[in-house]
Amino acid sequence: MRTTRTPERGGAPAPEPAGFPEPWRPPQPLRDYALLADGERGVLVGPRGDFVWMCAPRWDSDAVFAGLVGGTGTYVVTPSGRAVWGGSYEDGSLVWRSRWITDDGIVECHEALAMPGDPHRAVVLRRIVATEGRAPLSVVLEPAAGFGREPLRDLSRDDDGVWTARTGGLWLRWTGCPDARPTGPGGRRLAAEPEAVPGAPHDLVLEIADAPFTGPPPHAGRAWDTTRAAWRREVPALDHITARRDARHAYTVLRGLTATSGGMVAAATTSVLERAEAGRNYDYRYVWIRDQCFAGQAVAATGPHPLLDDAVRFVTARLHQDGPRTAPAYTTDGRPVPGPRPLDLPGYPGGFDRVGNRVGGQFQLDVFGEALLLLAAAARHGPLGADARRAAAIAADTIARRRHEPDAGIWELAPRRWTHSRLVCAAGLRAIAHADPADRETAARRLALADRIVAETAADSVHPSGRWQRSPGDPRPDFALLLPAVRGALPPDDPRTTATLRACTAELADDHYAYRFRHDDLPLGDAEGAFLLCGFATALAEYQQGRTVAAYRWFERNRAACGPAGLYAEEYDVTQRQMRGNLPQAFVHAIMLECAARLTEPAPPEEGRQR
Repeated sequence: MRTTRTPERGGAPAPEPAGFPEPWRPPQPLRDYALLADGERGVLVGPRGDFVWMCAPRWDSDAVFAGLVGGTGTYVVTPSGRAVWGGSYEDGSLVWRSRWITDDGIVECHEALAMPGDPHRAVVLRRIVATEGRAPLSVVLEPAAGFGREPLRDLSRDDDGVWTARTGGLWLRWTGCPDARPTGPGGRRLAAEPEAVPGAPHDLVLEIADAPFTGPPPHAGRAWDTTRAAWRREVPALDHITARRDARHAYTVLRGLTATSGGMVAAATTSVLERAEAGRNYDYRYVWIRDQCFAGQAVAATGPHPLLDDAVRFVTARLHQDGPRTAPAYTTDGRPVPGPRPLDLPGYPGGFDRVGNRVGGQFQLDVFGEALLLLAAAARHGPLGADARRAAAIAADTIARRRHEPDAGIWELAPRRWTHSRLVCAAGLRAIAHADPADRETAARRLALADRIVAETAADSVHPSGRWQRSPGDPRPDFALLLPAVRGALPPDDPRTTATLRACTAELADDHYAYRFRHDDLPLGDAEGAFLLCGFATALAEYQQGRTVAAYRWFERNRAACGPAGLYAEEYDVTQRQMRGNLPQAFVHAIMLECAARLTEPAPPEEGRQR
């Protein structure tokens, strides 16, 4: 087959088109990005139609588009002239529609990762649609594997106008742009200037794989039909749930972050700062067991949907795999999380670049309590299988043996005997004893262990004011301490429960935003952003107390802390109204979904009870 070869390094690539946009631009605020995901990897797309982040072929692989952290590599579809941006998701999917109003009309780019996802091959769908008037566009494709270190090579075009190339250890194939021209240094960038015309959609299909292609390129129309059908099949209607649209979108995001293994990554990105120049930016492209359990419990509150089975399957497998040494986090295929290393890139502004995470070397006791809570939530929808019951036994036995050891806790800090960790284990033991009581002797033993843990914790971690404190040596309040009571470690009317809620909302909240704990004597917002997980947890705690109005105030305040794409980061900078941390943060979407489900349930009979 005849092919057209691109110039080698030192040759003469085609000149850059007049007025063509520079592919690398400074990052945008997080609120301006949308997520495309298929469970195996994700893309962040910005308001200029630019892909600023994508790791391939898997979540924890090196990035091929790394502009978010100062690397090279991009894929741009954008109007050539002046334009005002907007966008939205197709309902119940991660099919994003970028939309620009130009001087001469309106043009959209429908974008998605093809579903169902293949762990070895990403298929990126982009469909250009002029809804009004004609619109000249600029298209740039410049993948660069290894976070930008590996430019395109072996670039060629066949007789059918299909481009193929290599970058690093990846194979690429691009259809729909036969008239693209190699441009830029060494001709490693493909560029084109198509015109969008009403009634003539233009499809672009990019494949990125870890092995050579063996069949023909995907048919764009069929790929779009299959993708939309997959989203309709995967995302439940969630009718009659409070804030249904946002709740359903939260479920959709969780599905997009969940691989075929059942593992759900904590976020799509790495190195997006939580606090400028504070060193708090981490790699979250891994499966945190706690986050997976949060998601499973949230889904269980809405019904026995597939994501609940995924969570149970992944967590059960890890407990069988590593037993009492189960790590806090894994890759999506169950491997250990690699340690951190720098990338020698600028990083997201205010932070610095790193991949990997130290979490793999930590012991987090509460993981075992959360696993029991997840399995109990599943048991309420049907009997647990033999593997899940054995996993519950492993988690319960680990709590019995290791509950006195210092652990890193929910916030992954220096090891201590964290109050939250111990009380969540008590909650998990109670939950599994009541939800799966087939063996009465085992259930009684677990309930007795829960009682002992609460008594042991009360002996050294109750503040003189009557509330729970963070640890035996740390008297401060912590919003994480609301979660054990919400999960059933203690009754809602236990004086320690109500005193803890009262102290947290008085000392760690501002205008219905919650801060985890006080770092120092500075104002709360100067130390870090408001923590959305804690805000939604407060809504759950208030509802448990029968204070429906207060619960909804917390819920509504925190669910508004997102951008046009409805994605949540870990933190929210209240002063600047900006999102902080990696995007999207799975556990925030999970607890938002759970809040929507719980607040739909009948209010507790204590409605209106005073503190």
